[in-house]
Amino acid sequence: MSVTFEPGLLRAYFVAGSQDVPGQDLRDVLATMLKAGITAFQFRDKGASQLTPEQRVALGSDLRDQCHEASVPFIVDDDVDLALLLQADGIHVGQSDEKITKVLNAVADRDMFVGLSCNTAEQVAKANQIKGISYIGSGPIYPTTSKADADPVMGVTGLKALVEQATVPIVAIGGVAVASLPAIAATGAAGVAVITLLTQSTDPQADTAAMRMAFVAG
Repeated sequence: MSVTFEPGLLRAYFVAGSQDVPGQDLRDVLATMLKAGITAFQFRDKGASQLTPEQRVALGSDLRDQCHEASVPFIVDDDVDLALLLQADGIHVGQSDEKITKVLNAVADRDMFVGLSCNTAEQVAKANQIKGISYIGSGPIYPTTSKADADPVMGVTGLKALVEQATVPIVAIGGVAVASLPAIAATGAAGVAVITLLTQSTDPQADTAAMRMAFVAG
């Protein structure tokens, strides 16, 4: 199964690695979130992850199969080799990761979409000049504990400016809470990418439904 990118996939975008679910199996967590109705999943296993490369491949392979069974795109964070090995639907790269043009060239003959993190007007301006980027991830919108090296908080005003500037859809990330969804949606963003909103949720079904309803599909 291969998923063609469309902006509706960004509405309820779940991001997680083994480090985000201590004491739990990420397979079980993902199963819960797929059942709850997430629209995309990004495998971001890094930072405090204790997995060996072999374990990461085995886990990623299972997660990809789960996503495909649910017709949800499976996206790999940063690692082009892992994305190619797992035949991911997409790859997401940051400004400090492998150069975006190198990534685009590496996946050119694969049916794989590419997302890029852009948190400033200058970064978005550069991204606008690059052919092949499907979406942009921007943040943090609010203070976040999920990323130790997060950029300064931009708020919804900063996000709105980037949405207006970008030529591709933007997914908002960083400190997103259910209560902030209407304000984020009002900026014109296509959706939100969340870690703790779902990994620490007491009602993933309701929280995922809130994300899906806040953003118009497509």
